[in-house]
Amino acid sequence: MKKILVPTLIAAAIASLSSVAHAQAAAPAAEPESTLAFNAGVVSEYRYRGISQSRLNPAVQGGVDYADKSGFYVGAWGSSIQWIKDAGATDGTVELDVYGGYKGAVGDVAYDVGYLRYEYTSNKLGNVANYGNANTDEVYGAVTLGAYTAKYSYALSNLFGNLNSKGSGYLDLSATYDLGEGYSLVPHVGHQTVKGAGNGKYSYTDYALTLGKDLGNGFSASAALLGTDAQAGAYVSPAQKDLGKSTVVVGLKYTF
Repeated sequence: MKKILVPTLIAAAIASLSSVAHAQAAAPAAEPESTLAFNAGVVSEYRYRGISQSRLNPAVQGGVDYADKSGFYVGAWGSSIQWIKDAGATDGTVELDVYGGYKGAVGDVAYDVGYLRYEYTSNKLGNVANYGNANTDEVYGAVTLGAYTAKYSYALSNLFGNLNSKGSGYLDLSATYDLGEGYSLVPHVGHQTVKGAGNGKYSYTDYALTLGKDLGNGFSASAALLGTDAQAGAYVSPAQKDLGKSTVVVGLKYTF
């Protein structure tokens, strides 16, 4: 599940321009351009909304994004995962997210609306007792003012195989601070509501504090302290390890 970082999760900052103190007329603003970008990376653990998707193990990830100058965008992102097989399915070790939407602004407020499909290739989770198919459809909307972003995602289908969970939602509050010298700091808190399954057992709040560093030449690194308040036993591995416990996740990504 891409956070839609995201991994996940999306935050933006609005920069200001200083005026030029001379009689010459200011140059017109550059027209926006369409962009196509690819990325590949590795993380010490794949966490999505605070819960490990890779059984607390490393994961490889990559994606492609196209942003049109009109504001429309589409993209795809994938990661290795483990949680579907851990649930007892015979297949399902790849997550592929396909998404599209539109970004714009009204005054100082930027907005982002879109659709996201979580596709778990060849997954057979629906054959496991008390589960449905893992594939999930969500719509989302976000607003950003300065460094601060609020985003809400709404499930149009069952959420990640939980039966009768259509209508579940995730509220994400975050900020992005530019620390200079290529460093950024992103605090985040989110709340996942899961309808149906377990009478609220699977609903929880997650938190994260991520330090990022632009290494130049397309490389970036990150280190995140994160955790959840998920109920004991709600999200565990086959070995009964807590998949929502507090931890530090590091990652390296190359964008080209």
